[in-house]
Amino acid sequence: GKRMKKALLAFGLSSALFGGSAAWAEQATAVDSPTSQVTLVTTQTSSQNVPAPIESVPLPASEATEPEAVLDTGDTAWILISTALVLLMTIPGLALFYAGMVRKKNVLSTMAHSFVAAAVVSITWILVGYSLAFGEGNAFIGNLDKVMLSGIGTDALTGSIPEILFVIFQMTFAIITVAIISGSIAERMKFGAFVAFIAIWSIVVYAPITHWVWGGGWLGNDGALDFAGGTVVHINSGVAGLIAAYMLGKRMGLGRESMAPHNLTLTVLGASLLWVGWFGFNGGSALGANGSAGYALVVTQVAAAAATLSWLVTEKMVRGKASVLGGASGAVAGLVVITPAAGFVTVGGALAMGLIGGVVCFWGITALKRMLKADDSLDAFGLHGVGGIVGAILTAFFASEFIMGDAVPSNLMHQLWVQVEGVLATVAYSAVLTFIILKVLDLTIGIRVASDDERMGLDLSQHGERVE
Repeated sequence: GKRMKKALLAFGLSSALFGGSAAWAEQATAVDSPTSQVTLVTTQTSSQNVPAPIESVPLPASEATEPEAVLDTGDTAWILISTALVLLMTIPGLALFYAGMVRKKNVLSTMAHSFVAAAVVSITWILVGYSLAFGEGNAFIGNLDKVMLSGIGTDALTGSIPEILFVIFQMTFAIITVAIISGSIAERMKFGAFVAFIAIWSIVVYAPITHWVWGGGWLGNDGALDFAGGTVVHINSGVAGLIAAYMLGKRMGLGRESMAPHNLTLTVLGASLLWVGWFGFNGGSALGANGSAGYALVVTQVAAAAATLSWLVTEKMVRGKASVLGGASGAVAGLVVITPAAGFVTVGGALAMGLIGGVVCFWGITALKRMLKADDSLDAFGLHGVGGIVGAILTAFFASEFIMGDAVPSNLMHQLWVQVEGVLATVAYSAVLTFIILKVLDLTIGIRVASDDERMGLDLSQHGERVE
């Protein structure tokens, strides 16, 4: 009947995706053998005179040569949507999240950081960032073959989606990475210096690390597991933020006058948009509309929920009250922690990672922050740096054969070392390069506003505007 035909077609599609490996046999319960399935599919479709879609008639394993890349419209549609969702994470998500946490005199300045990150990084990415991240190149950096997206037409494919779509999907990751850093430097950095910094940083720091992990570089080849950007986005931005906070120095009056958030409703709105947008971030990183994307959404949701609760409980025990800012921070912490693992762990793994992430990131913005003595104003390091490190390391422990099949790490200690290696390399490279870029900028144009400008507020002093 019709249902049988649908099932067969679905089976044909899934086996085409698996490329005729052992996964076939697992899929084909209740049928004699994968090869008989194939003949069934072909005869059924031809007898009906329906033109069969290419990918629904997979070759038997013996004949399957290197499969030719074919555009999949379902995959393409989902990555189109995911791209919009990830851009939504920065504008307006992160812009609102950070804006609510600063004093009123700096709210526009803080939003401008995220907004301008979207503008600046979009340009640096198409000019040279994409080529350095995803061009052939060597183990450390891509080449310049794809400068200005040279040679990428509408027919070029990355996997089953157009390469030009992959370009802008990855662009939105570059944008949010840069925007996260702005939380560490809020309320005291010169606007021009910020723009110059992110233009250089997005090329010199973001692109190479992306190449290491996702662009065919050494970390990816070593087997580092980073599904959606634990190292590339979160550790990278968190560490850069911490270094920037040290180099700018503390805000005037820190510890003596109130630095209380001026409007936490904006922050809750922003955190909520981040949470929703993260479905595109982690789900889109499957690079397809498939079970892996669906599972990534579930583990993302579960980790965010678990960390929200574990943060609130921890805060209640430590401080006597569970704050709304704490709940929002916990959600973001859980989302950060699950990012590297979203395509590799079970729901149980996600639950554990979220619970751990909420507690450790609470420690990251309280005790650890006091020990580090940096004025990381909006806790980019405490949430993204710490959360990214925790997530990268826990990924080794929770990577599951149930999800990964044969691709699961065979040796836990080896995988743990590879994950730690990725963390250390990202921390070292990001810290050193961020320091150098800011040092050069400080010696040339200066990175911190004058004390009078800071007292007046950056909205007025940097932009000539104020929120009444």
